[in-house]
Amino acid sequence: MGSSTQNAIGTRVKTARQRRGWNREALAFHSGVSWSAIAQVEAGRRTNVRPSTLYSLALALEVTIDYLVAGRSTAAPMMEHRALLYATDAEFIEAAGSFLTEAIDRSEPALAVTTKHNIELLRARLGPRARGVQFFENSGWYRTPVGALKRYLAFLDIELGSAAPWVRIIGEPVHTRRQGPERRSWTRYEALLNVALGAEPVTVLCPYDMRRLDKQVLSDARATHPQLVSGSTVTPSREYSELWGRLL
Repeated sequence: MGSSTQNAIGTRVKTARQRRGWNREALAFHSGVSWSAIAQVEAGRRTNVRPSTLYSLALALEVTIDYLVAGRSTAAPMMEHRALLYATDAEFIEAAGSFLTEAIDRSEPALAVTTKHNIELLRARLGPRARGVQFFENSGWYRTPVGALKRYLAFLDIELGSAAPWVRIIGEPVHTRRQGPERRSWTRYEALLNVALGAEPVTVLCPYDMRRLDKQVLSDARATHPQLVSGSTVTPSREYSELWGRLL
């Protein structure tokens, strides 16, 4: 980093610290970075700020690392949010089974929340390797949108807190028999995931059984998921792009 960049980082650290009403001792306490190191950063005298130092300062100050470095939050979303619209058990197994197999091959923590029938299909497909996946029936998981989101966030906290580089989730909501406001709340839930988990290193695959769901639910799925899955192929969702194009 050049001297101008270093001075800018120091200025932003100092500004963020002062906005919180902290002196350097307080920032040192909350961040675990020494007082002397903070003084050097703020004065622009530290020519190479380590990533671990930037992370600790950003976390304590409740700003992003890219803000400290570049002056604004420019990070692109990391989450991959995909809809799998399947019409047969074979289509479900081809896509969901491959999804979990890749997770196991890469030592990525994997969670599968789906129907009892689909869990049996996945266990049969994976064989002994199914031990590398946590399975839950969706009837108990998806009781409310808030409850479902909290359970996913708790799973991510545990796995990412254990230094997992990436996490995979299969999440199949329970849409049958839900009408009117309740159905709309679950559509909003799927849209909210793009924001709530957007910055997380996670791939979420949401299966939709076309044999049991009406056209509106399937249309909502295409509009709330940036990506669609067919077999092993992942493509951008045209409906999602068109919706956000109209909003923007």
